[in-house]
Amino acid sequence: MLSFHGTTILCVRRDGHVAMAGDGQVTLGKTVMKATARKVRRLAEGQVVAGFAGATADAFQLFELFEKKLKEHARSLPRASVELAKQWRTDRILRRLEALLLVADKENLLVLSGSGDVIEPDTLPGGGAAAAIGSGGPYALAAARALLGHSALGARQVAEEAMKLAAEICIYTNTNLTFEELP
Repeated sequence: MLSFHGTTILCVRRDGHVAMAGDGQVTLGKTVMKATARKVRRLAEGQVVAGFAGATADAFQLFELFEKKLKEHARSLPRASVELAKQWRTDRILRRLEALLLVADKENLLVLSGSGDVIEPDTLPGGGAAAAIGSGGPYALAAARALLGHSALGARQVAEEAMKLAAEICIYTNTNLTFEELP
């Protein structure tokens, strides 16, 4: 059975601003099935941004569960993330989900996985932070870290330029970008 590939999600925090970007490509085998998929969303009445890499149906189920966890824990992103990761890892059905989530609010930036990981990226010298998931994630992350360390670009501009660079390298990433931002 062929598997779906083709996601790059990047989140950048700089000077109190958060920008999350996702590309639009969905690939099945050697074929681009869709070029304009939307892989980033706002949750918690616009207070949280989230992006996914992996199976789309699995990601939507995780978004729904994460939204519930945010409500249960008064929109505390770290607490909701830990609770989702625990449930995801221990539930017999959920642990079969094939996806990663990248979530952020004004203070936190986290990567969540089904193996129970809740990872907060290091703050970079000079401030700022970045995290990325998906097939083009390592390329986008490397570019974002370089731009954060060696330019004065804002969070959105860093995310945009890093995603463009990732699309030049990763065959599963395109330049049909979607952004969600938190001021």
